[in-house]
Amino acid sequence: MKQIVCLAHAPWQARPDRTQQLLARLTGAQILFFEPAPRKGAPMPEQGRRVRSHITVYTLPASLPGPQERSILQRRRLDKAADYIQQIMGKHHFREPVLWCTAPVHARFLDKLAYRGVVYDCDCFWDESRWDMERDLARHAEVIFAASFGLIKRLSSCNDNVALLPNGVNPILFQQQERTVPPALAGLPGQRLFGRVGSVTSQVDLEPLLYLARHRPEWTFVLMGRVTRPAADQLRGQDNIVLLGTVNPLDLPDYLYRCDLLFDLPRLDRPGSDVVSGRIYEYLATGKPIVTVVDPSVPDAIPELVRTAYDGPGFLRQCKAALGEDTSLSRRRRTLAQESSWTGRAAQVSGILDATGLF
Repeated sequence: MKQIVCLAHAPWQARPDRTQQLLARLTGAQILFFEPAPRKGAPMPEQGRRVRSHITVYTLPASLPGPQERSILQRRRLDKAADYIQQIMGKHHFREPVLWCTAPVHARFLDKLAYRGVVYDCDCFWDESRWDMERDLARHAEVIFAASFGLIKRLSSCNDNVALLPNGVNPILFQQQERTVPPALAGLPGQRLFGRVGSVTSQVDLEPLLYLARHRPEWTFVLMGRVTRPAADQLRGQDNIVLLGTVNPLDLPDYLYRCDLLFDLPRLDRPGSDVVSGRIYEYLATGKPIVTVVDPSVPDAIPELVRTAYDGPGFLRQCKAALGEDTSLSRRRRTLAQESSWTGRAAQVSGILDATGLF
């Protein structure tokens, strides 16, 4: 029986991330999914949750030590987590499974667990403080799945077996012919409605959005996702920026189709990242015009179909141009989304694992 032990860097959540999307489609394997320990003071989730017929979720009993944490107490936390994983593996009769790692910190388990091979699925540029751990993990991996060409360049110095595996989308959610206008969007003022999906934190560069909102008060900007207090304070007083909070993933297509244009903003903590986020593939599935503000050093990842800007004035120019674009681009965006399905990405993963002998 094919067996995978996944060490995830994010909890199992209602809005699936990359790891969940891929593993949910590897139905030929039994999977133990270990999510990080909850924050201090938060309740411990139920252990052994069966979230799919082939996936069982467990929560680690203690947070993992960071790259600079090397005290005896922190080593004990790591040993406690490793012992717990081994205990659960024994309970489910897992013997030498594939170890699916998603973050550099998981390198610390390499000499503490029994496994037949390591997969490193890398979907972001981790900060330099974690490079020693990431290099160790990459060197031990039988295969690395990298979400962008930039990540391939970074990790190829450690391993020759690096495969490009971009993010994807579930296009079937966007193929419904009839759409209803969500009540939260009904009656909003403004000549045009611009939408963004994703958390809004102090790590998101909000200046281009504020520039646009101030210069185009007749446009309304809808932010769909969790908003932290510092970010909300930065946006306060701008009446044409609407904070909707988190949207149910099943309802999200209705929200996106109501928008005239979809946009994204850069992360201040990820300069130079060329990873195309999953939300961009969701945008593509709608066929709507897309404008992203990016680091000037990053090449256009999807030329023509996704317009890019580098600052507030450029953001304004690109939005104006996108609103008057050729309608043929809409069809091309939907086609690209269809070709970027998570089902296809998972099939690529399965094929590579078979070819490398891990499955």
